[in-house]
Amino acid sequence: MHTQLHGRGALFDAEPAGLAPRLVGLVPGRHRAHSLEHPDEPPFVVLTGARGMGKSAALGALRDAYQGHTPVALIDCAARQFAEPPTGRPPESWSPSATALLVIAEQLAEPVTGAGRIAFPRLMAGLVAVAAGGWGDAEADRIRREVERILLLNDRGGKFGAFAGRWAGKVAAKVVAATTHTTPLVSGAIEATLESIAEGFTGHRQQKASEWYRSYPNAGGNAQRGLILLSQHFRDGGGSREHAERYLVRALLADLTEAYTGFMARMQRLGRPLVLLDNAQTTPGPELTAAVLRDRAEGIGDRVAFVAARRGDGREELPNAARRQLAEVARRTDWAPDPAPSSRALLVALPPLSADDTLHIVGALCADTAVPSHLPSATHRLTGGNPLGVVLLAQSAAQHLPGVTSLGELLTAEVRPGEDQPALPAHQALLDRLVPAEYLEELTVLAAAHDHGSARALAAALLPDTFGPADIRALQTSLAAEGLPVVPDQFVGDPFVRALLLLRLHLRDEDHASWRRAHETLIEHYAAPEQAPYRLHHELALGDAEPAVARLRDDFATADTRVWLRTLRFIASAPYFHAHDAEGRDFGGRGDRRAAVALGTTDAAYPVPRDVDAVLHLRIRRLLHAVWELTDPLVLPDPKVCDRLRFELEQLSNLRPAAGALLWRASRDWPAAVLAGRPLEGPEDSDDDGRGEA
Repeated sequence: MHTQLHGRGALFDAEPAGLAPRLVGLVPGRHRAHSLEHPDEPPFVVLTGARGMGKSAALGALRDAYQGHTPVALIDCAARQFAEPPTGRPPESWSPSATALLVIAEQLAEPVTGAGRIAFPRLMAGLVAVAAGGWGDAEADRIRREVERILLLNDRGGKFGAFAGRWAGKVAAKVVAATTHTTPLVSGAIEATLESIAEGFTGHRQQKASEWYRSYPNAGGNAQRGLILLSQHFRDGGGSREHAERYLVRALLADLTEAYTGFMARMQRLGRPLVLLDNAQTTPGPELTAAVLRDRAEGIGDRVAFVAARRGDGREELPNAARRQLAEVARRTDWAPDPAPSSRALLVALPPLSADDTLHIVGALCADTAVPSHLPSATHRLTGGNPLGVVLLAQSAAQHLPGVTSLGELLTAEVRPGEDQPALPAHQALLDRLVPAEYLEELTVLAAAHDHGSARALAAALLPDTFGPADIRALQTSLAAEGLPVVPDQFVGDPFVRALLLLRLHLRDEDHASWRRAHETLIEHYAAPEQAPYRLHHELALGDAEPAVARLRDDFATADTRVWLRTLRFIASAPYFHAHDAEGRDFGGRGDRRAAVALGTTDAAYPVPRDVDAVLHLRIRRLLHAVWELTDPLVLPDPKVCDRLRFELEQLSNLRPAAGALLWRASRDWPAAVLAGRPLEGPEDSDDDGRGEA
């Protein structure tokens, strides 16, 4: 199963062993033991990264690789079942953490190769005590349903299911009787729970489990009193509930430890139990993580391998955790905890896919389709190796090639991500998963901004009056917490997400009015002379290239060459989602005039301004349009335009010999980067800065 994941071998490799087999103690996909890297206490592994980086896919692959070989549970902490109580369940007797423990235990209980079901008597008793706190006016049928589900945690197979039904009815009857008599309701339910353990099981382990709550604080050695206190603390909420939930986590882990204790258990169970928490930045993820780490730091050990996935880098929640890149844990973790609970965690950042990974994914998903030679590298450049972006663009290509001519058209074409999912434009499907839905409208507008000041200008022009400067700062903080990079001169630092948002802004209304107003607002905002590159960038986005050509032409002879090249790249990074007509106006037809200008086919009809060097002016115009097209992440690179880029930079190096080294180096580096799907970077020439060349 795991072989379908590209670029994640450090997790799943069998020989030499990746992180998963060293953590779990089993070879992925096989019932064969592997030595443990940390036999006494495993690190609590947390996979980190922004949306779309494949964290959920990695957890799914881990579940598939180990299911049936060792106990495995996978929950999505963002799932609806953890967001609110089920119908009829009072909030005081329900919490996301308690529900998660029930769901986790139900999955871990399933039989595996060589071993039967795992029973969870400690957790069962605790969850009944918690549930009983909400049975004050409940109907007998609801009580029976809740009790029977919890009781099945103690199911070891055989005829236990029938016994569970009988006992659930017994508990329901006791509770109903307690509501009309003097017997306390909670204590009646707990008494029935403890009686059921004694009645249904006579083994030493089950008896130990029934006595486990004697050690609950202030229980005085009485298990029933311990459970009553647990129920009361849970209902009290706040810190008291946190204390009770921590004890329930400990009950789950104690039951698992019991299942692995003894000679026969060690012979039958080869690998550690594996608990997988997706979206662990969302409740109940932080609570479960904190409970496990705190107990481990206090010397209360367990035998469970935890792997969580969360957005962002987790620095605030886990300040003392060890931090590694995925490649760094491919063969060993070099992890050793200190006394701080969060040091028991190991944060592992998932990297973007490589260009080779992208090539293989596009090839696999487009196996029956003729793929343009530069499509994989262009896909990698656009997505930055974001796995979700790569896969969805490859799916769009498989469904629409050869009828499309650019990545922009692949993004606007409808794609069906799965058989049971509706078709929708690819860029919309990506934004639905890469951007928080509650911020989509604001980010669509602010994606054109460069900093807080320009974001304020855009918000004033295009967003409701209720969205002010404080909201902008809060949004920036949220983006960082999501794991998106912070990049100078860009409000949205991730180039792929920004490109998708700008595309959505362009398509926001049929006549592209929002698009024009956004850039007109920024042109007005950047009115100062020293802000000219920003102003020219946004003028170019509206199709007006003449001011940029004039500025680059006039600065060419006197500006520092490195600064001039950086300014050229920045201005030419202006987005270009639709074609522009001869007057620079946006229109809805297909076509891209940039290549025609770059190749010089429009020179004859172009009126060169008076009193300027016509040769230099035309050369700068061709160069600007060449860089504008070749750096556009939504188009495939045109080799002819690349050749023209090389030629124009070579000729400029002749016009300014003192700076010729830098210009000549750019003439080599830039076309090569474009064809390889890499972003343009400044020419590197540490031995010669170009100033001393004659």
